[in-house]
Amino acid sequence: MEYINHPFIAQNSLEKRTYQFSIAMRALDSNTLVVIPTGLGKTAVALIVAASRLYSTGGKVLMLAPTKPLVEQHLRYFQSLLTIPDAGEGTCVIFTGEAAPAVRTAEWDAATVILATPQVVKNDLIAGRYSLRDVSLLVVDEAHRAVGNYAYVFLIQRYMETATQPLVLAMTASPGGNQEKVAGIVENLHITHVETRSELDPDVKPYVHEKEVEIIHVNLPDELKTCLTSLYGLIEDRLSQLKEMGFPAPDRKSLSMKALQELNALIQQRISERDATGFAAASIHAECMKLRHAVGLAESQGCLVLKGYLQKLAAEGQAAGGSKASKRIAEDPRFTELLSRAEGWQEECHPKLLTLPSLVEQVLDEQPESRVIVFATYRDTVRMIVEMLAAKGITAERFVGQATKDREKGLSQKKQIAALKRFREGEFRVLVATSVGEEGLDIPSTDVVIFYEPVPSEIRSIQRKGRTGRHGTGRIIVMVTRGTSDEISRFTSVRKERAMAKQMSGLGKRMKGEIQSALSISPTEAARDRAEQEEYFGPEVVVDDRELVSKVSECLSAAGARIRLERLTMGDYRIGDRILVERKTTRDFVDTLIERDLLGQIRQMAANCIKPVLIIEGSDLYSQRDIHPNAIRGALAAIGINFGVTLFTTSGPQETAELLMVLARRESEEGTLERGPQTRTYQGNHEAQEAIITAFQDIGLKHARSLLDAFGSVQAVIQADRDELLKVPGIGAKKAERIYELSRLPYP
Repeated sequence: MEYINHPFIAQNSLEKRTYQFSIAMRALDSNTLVVIPTGLGKTAVALIVAASRLYSTGGKVLMLAPTKPLVEQHLRYFQSLLTIPDAGEGTCVIFTGEAAPAVRTAEWDAATVILATPQVVKNDLIAGRYSLRDVSLLVVDEAHRAVGNYAYVFLIQRYMETATQPLVLAMTASPGGNQEKVAGIVENLHITHVETRSELDPDVKPYVHEKEVEIIHVNLPDELKTCLTSLYGLIEDRLSQLKEMGFPAPDRKSLSMKALQELNALIQQRISERDATGFAAASIHAECMKLRHAVGLAESQGCLVLKGYLQKLAAEGQAAGGSKASKRIAEDPRFTELLSRAEGWQEECHPKLLTLPSLVEQVLDEQPESRVIVFATYRDTVRMIVEMLAAKGITAERFVGQATKDREKGLSQKKQIAALKRFREGEFRVLVATSVGEEGLDIPSTDVVIFYEPVPSEIRSIQRKGRTGRHGTGRIIVMVTRGTSDEISRFTSVRKERAMAKQMSGLGKRMKGEIQSALSISPTEAARDRAEQEEYFGPEVVVDDRELVSKVSECLSAAGARIRLERLTMGDYRIGDRILVERKTTRDFVDTLIERDLLGQIRQMAANCIKPVLIIEGSDLYSQRDIHPNAIRGALAAIGINFGVTLFTTSGPQETAELLMVLARRESEEGTLERGPQTRTYQGNHEAQEAIITAFQDIGLKHARSLLDAFGSVQAVIQADRDELLKVPGIGAKKAERIYELSRLPYP
């Protein structure tokens, strides 16, 4: 066996594969997207490029992956194979957000290779903790995620703007079969060259392990067929109502997700025209979505998962804040009858779950050292599979995401990594996973992958299949219920996989010279842009750390704002010592008005700052929910006139950020001037007294009134000792201490 010979790669450790070496050498010339099948060593390509870039250019390497388990996997690989002379133990570090920001900043400065999840790096850059200036290679794993508002898009843009010598290496096994989406990924990643390989290419063929695909068909039991008949009737009734309203609703048999999306577009258009039928149609459309989901569960998951969903719908319909769609479904006699029948189900009747244990048992008996991964879409199904296998004496563990959903508790990243470690080491031999286990995980002994249901996405299908056949012959088993959406999903994914393969085979040729000029800027322009960014220090904006999920923070950072992250008790942004800004999208504004105390929230903010500002972001404020426009106008009037809040409207995150920058610059410029007294007209002495007390930090109007009621005058409040202050309802130790100290503090 021939090995890669490189001063920064451990000797006799990395096999020299022609296709890997060829791709890596080409990727050193320009921003490259690498598309090769799973199991063929994308990480090895990244290692070769990283070692070569560090040897020739220096700087740092930043490698991004979407999940912590995948980042941990890359860390182990780089630590075992990358050997930089005279480098210390901190050569490779991992960033996943668990370490304190100050620790990450220190590790960034000291490390040569940083392996990270993208969100933590994005947050650190927005907060100004470090820059990408010295990163000479940015590696993006699972590059098909570089769409929409995903953190990859922001990071690549920032990297290309700020790095002294930028180079991007993006990698994926499945960019997708949609030509427009692939073009978007290429543009978002600033790609100028594409390297593709298939399992049929001569330089790849020697390393491809056979994958046997087996389809196991099962029949839907009579009990579930009866349930489907009831659900079909409920759906047909809703579609008939939509047709009566003048909408071109499809027949029940043609009710695909695409048809529902097209129907929703027509409904939203009618809502924007202030047509009352649009609001009613939107609620009926929501009912169709919920009922269609129930059909899918009955067909592919089984009666117990369906039972859980029906119970959830009924609970939503009976809850005070439940949607109209849930209420209408829950009140339908046919649904009530269906739910009553479902309440009697105690055991699973779907043949998939009944067949699966014997299937797994057979695999483990035939291959005692093998590992099996079972993929299922829903957490309820994952739990049922684990329990069913345990009942048959087969030890299995679930592998799901971090978030806790309904009654299903999530797995922390630490628990995910621990589960994979035990699986690799053979403590248990069956892993039951949702989509979180689809990307990138390399378990050498995984011989069999079982799809509990087919998935219509070509990306997810390819990723699932890629968990086996990586180091030997692999077996893929797909469970399909005859005559159901399972069959449609299977044929859809096969068709899309073929379309993607065809598209990728010609993408490299189309890329040549076609996109280079559109995406790249001249070295002179790049140098000028970087110089301007380095010389300019924008105004400071304090951002609530929970607002980092919005695109506004990205736009602020790109505009040059100096962002300071804090946990704000009120508002989303603070500018200087006077301005507090609450940002709400049009939908959030209306939802909060109906379901929560919007006016109370804004009133409290207004009572605790000199210049309160509300930004309403988006369009069609009056068509977000079925609520009379005058109710919204009344709320706006109260906010602006009664509370003295300045109202702004913006079209989207970019305009919101631009407005915040204008406010920050004005405040920064005026901050150097001596401000005159703030004049305000009070309706009486009591308002003036309340205003004096609310000037204390964290004391709103409610607490100010409580204090004045308790002590009788402003003077008495100020002269009260700590114990007396603590007796007032709502005044805790922190507030009492602040009032007491500030009242007695000498003025400097």
